[in-house]
Amino acid sequence: MPDELLPGEQPPGKPLPDVIAPGLEVLFCGINPSLMSAERGHHFARPGNRFWPALHRAGLTPRQLAPEEDRELLRHGLGVTNLVDRPTRTAAELSPAEFRAGAVALAALVARYRPRVLAVLGITAWRQGFDRPKAVVGRQPERIGGAETWAVPNPSGLNAHAQLPDLARAYRQLRPGS
Repeated sequence: MPDELLPGEQPPGKPLPDVIAPGLEVLFCGINPSLMSAERGHHFARPGNRFWPALHRAGLTPRQLAPEEDRELLRHGLGVTNLVDRPTRTAAELSPAEFRAGAVALAALVARYRPRVLAVLGITAWRQGFDRPKAVVGRQPERIGGAETWAVPNPSGLNAHAQLPDLARAYRQLRPGS
């Protein structure tokens, strides 16, 4: 039962473990794992994903981490989870029900671990999961599980709307005092 898990432990059967601990500065929430990330057991493992370089350029990590170093995020007050646990080739394969169920689970996770900021990676994930069809990228008016909540650009290489400098600029806003 999830309530009996120790901090940082994962529910059985989770295809890609969360990188999480109590009291993080920022918890990043991806849409769902890619097939490659699930296979390798590390977040944002696809070569075209810009999460790791964007974090570094935003000043959130002192150097660019590799996907295999995802647990190092905890040393920098950062964590990562996914809105939907099911790995897919693209997020378009997910159903609206999966987004909604993921939002409920995410709210409970955030309430339990109490990060200062929840950063949802992708406006579509925010809109579909939390039923905010008119939401725009940026700080959101509501708090989820007590956390300041942001919808920031998705770092996937499939997101042609945001380039690496745009991602870094958006992620930089998540730092304390920004």
